[in-house]
Amino acid sequence: MRGAIPSTIRGQKYISLTTFRKSGAKVATPVWFGEDGDKLYVMTRSDMGKTKRVRNNPQVRVAPCTIRGKVTGPESAATVRILPPEDHAHARQAINQKYWLARLPLVWRRTDTYLELAFP
Repeated sequence: MRGAIPSTIRGQKYISLTTFRKSGAKVATPVWFGEDGDKLYVMTRSDMGKTKRVRNNPQVRVAPCTIRGKVTGPESAATVRILPPEDHAHARQAINQKYWLARLPLVWRRTDTYLELAFP
């Protein structure tokens, strides 16, 4: 049984998604996210660094942040999985409900990867 989305994350506008390099070094990236049930969804591209790091280590940290990535609350541990193509529409719908700009296909046409975050 997985845990619920931490209350410090729920309803925020941005989260800082911290992934880990093979060396163990942290890399934090501010991202948009969608919420559905007890999962978070993040859209990205398959050639981005965060996607490559998640493939090597699915353990991540998330925290509420500003658009520029300044963390504004406590970090929480999460596990990420790269969604298969048949689950992309569900993840995209969760993100589109939150951000009207995400609904513009031209802006996000190169998005080809969706991440699902679950909490312990």
